[in-house]
Amino acid sequence: MAEFDFASIMKQAQAFQEKLREMQEEAASKTVEAQAGGGMVKVVADGGMRVRKIEIDPAILAANDKPMLEDLIVVAVNDGLARAQKLVAEEMGKLGPLAGLKIPGFPGA
Repeated sequence: MAEFDFASIMKQAQAFQEKLREMQEEAASKTVEAQAGGGMVKVVADGGMRVRKIEIDPAILAANDKPMLEDLIVVAVNDGLARAQKLVAEEMGKLGPLAGLKIPGFPGA
């Protein structure tokens, strides 16, 4: 069995934390767009799970249908946040299993 080097594991864990922080910052700077009602409501969200922008087509405002507008906003925001979560998951996947940590006793160590 490989010798357990706690200092080495701590260095690797710190490097992993730094990679994770960089990935989170990168994902937060990326945006995704979602829409509802055939584009009547558009939402831009980022990887930090923040809604950056909401666009509402003037035609839906002119229709004066408040409940429909509210529903379209909810659908577009939820879709935007789901897309942002997928973006973050894809970025996290780039780190790979255990992000290259070499821990004795674990596969790949």
